[in-house]
Amino acid sequence: MDKITVIGAGNVGATCANVLAHKNLSKEVIIVDIKPGVAEGKALDIWQTSSINNFDTRVIGVTDDYERTKGSGIVIITSGIPRGPGMSRDDLIKTNAGIVKEVTRKAVKASPEAIIIVVSNPLDVMTYTAQLTSGKSNQKVFGMAGILDTGRYNAFIADALNVSPNDVRSILLGGHGDTMVPLPRLTTVGGIPLNKLLDDETSEAIVERTRKGGGEIVKLLGTSAWYAPGAAAALMAEAIVDDQNKTFPVSIRLDGEYGQKDVYLGVPVVLGRNGIEKVIEIDLNQDEMSQLNNSAKSVKSVMQVLDDMNLF
Repeated sequence: MDKITVIGAGNVGATCANVLAHKNLSKEVIIVDIKPGVAEGKALDIWQTSSINNFDTRVIGVTDDYERTKGSGIVIITSGIPRGPGMSRDDLIKTNAGIVKEVTRKAVKASPEAIIIVVSNPLDVMTYTAQLTSGKSNQKVFGMAGILDTGRYNAFIADALNVSPNDVRSILLGGHGDTMVPLPRLTTVGGIPLNKLLDDETSEAIVERTRKGGGEIVKLLGTSAWYAPGAAAALMAEAIVDDQNKTFPVSIRLDGEYGQKDVYLGVPVVLGRNGIEKVIEIDLNQDEMSQLNNSAKSVKSVMQVLDDMNLF
């Protein structure tokens, strides 16, 4: 691929650009930010590691110059502000929706064929914002959340069992946040079902820690995570560029899958050259389906907040 654009030069965007460069997925990675000098400085810093870390991808930073992003095959949106003290959920949605709408409009104008990956928070409703703005199909606009959540889940399981996280295989469904739906029943370690290795109490504690994984990082750092989210978005881009047809949990607009319609939820999909090649529906038991329905209700309530703002 000739070009991948990362919008937002904050911690997540810069980390994503750095991982993309290391993977050598494109000739150029363009980082765009609205604050003068930030994208340029971080891009220069990353580029100066090229001979140290053995990559050739040229990393370039620009200030609000979408002409330089023209022809991007993938656009990754990380723009937005974190929720601050005293800020309501509605205020956060209004602010970040305005930002995501504007950057999506500019990015699509420059690269009308680009696949869009959304990382901005609140994730599910920002994916909704990007799709409304771009007018693209479900196949071409989707959000990164499930890979981050499974990464956390797998790490916690690996800690509990003192095994390699690379041996853990898991899947999560639902919205990004407290209503996500981890599936211990379908989780394995080296092919062994998790319930053969962990008691129910420990497994449930790991599920709860995963649901609150973002909050745990904020409590420790005073700001949101960036290494794992940035790497997760880059992994999605890799699956698309290399046409890997890998299965990942991704936030998309459902059109009847899992009994849900017109709501953005994380579900397993196959990612390849065309974006989402296939949505995978798995059989859920009654409790899992109930949790997914509750997650959908929660996401719909947040989507309604956006609708009520009449931004579209």
